[in-house]
Amino acid sequence: MSKMSHWRDMENSELQRQYSPSRWSHRLSAEAVIPAHLAALTRGTLRARELAQTLLNVPYGEGDGEKLDVYIPKDSSLDVSLVIYIHGGYWQFLSKEESGFMAIPMLQNGVVTVAVDYDIAPKGNMDLMVSQVRRSVVSVLQQCSHISGLYLVGHSAGAHLAAMVLSTDWSQYSVTPKITGALLVSGIYDLQPLLSTQTNEPLKMTEEVALRNSPVTLAPEVARSAPRCRVAVARAEHDSPAFRGQSEEYYQDLKEAGLDVVLEDVPNTDHFDIIERMVDGQYRLTQLLLKMMGKS
Repeated sequence: MSKMSHWRDMENSELQRQYSPSRWSHRLSAEAVIPAHLAALTRGTLRARELAQTLLNVPYGEGDGEKLDVYIPKDSSLDVSLVIYIHGGYWQFLSKEESGFMAIPMLQNGVVTVAVDYDIAPKGNMDLMVSQVRRSVVSVLQQCSHISGLYLVGHSAGAHLAAMVLSTDWSQYSVTPKITGALLVSGIYDLQPLLSTQTNEPLKMTEEVALRNSPVTLAPEVARSAPRCRVAVARAEHDSPAFRGQSEEYYQDLKEAGLDVVLEDVPNTDHFDIIERMVDGQYRLTQLLLKMMGKS
């Protein structure tokens, strides 16, 4: 059982508050922060598309939502580092169309960035989304043979999905990705507290589904599947206590499993601008990712 099972003792209204990131921003009201987040991500993505060679809407499966966008430096070399970004939005909002923003500093460092789409709820359920992001990684590797390092970045729900990728039993797939590093930003790693919140209404998760898709139960699988992966678990100063606690717990689980893992507290950020700032090459998390790649 998760060490965070104390959530069962919370009033439902308090659970809802703890798992509503917009209520915790220090910069903007709950009503203003999400539109501002969407605008920032969209602005960054449009800029990245101006700067990169792009391959848009590349299929990685048969489904309508199973597509990805590739951002390639215009002076790309043969062997490149590649980042796969998995967007957030509580598994029910956002898409790859707002997810190319972090390519801006990656392009400047010769790194290819891939933004992945998946079928958000209510069309997609949790098992499907996890399957889709896993298959997207396999497809990228099949289509890109000259990769010197493969890195995952995920934000919020995307950090959850990236963590699920790290725990994959790759023997069921045609290739075995060797993931070099992962940056998990303001993620959620135990899905059980969400079962009685509004977030679960479109997801319709049962307890069984939540348990099998909770990374906090899967740290031993990460140690087997990605033993050499360097993991950074990042959390915002103004994430809610519940979100901050989830990052702490997942970090501890990975550490106990023998992974090379660090916990990054990012000051003066909330759940949203902690990832928005990755358009900046000098930003703390951008520098952390580049350092993983040996580029900083």
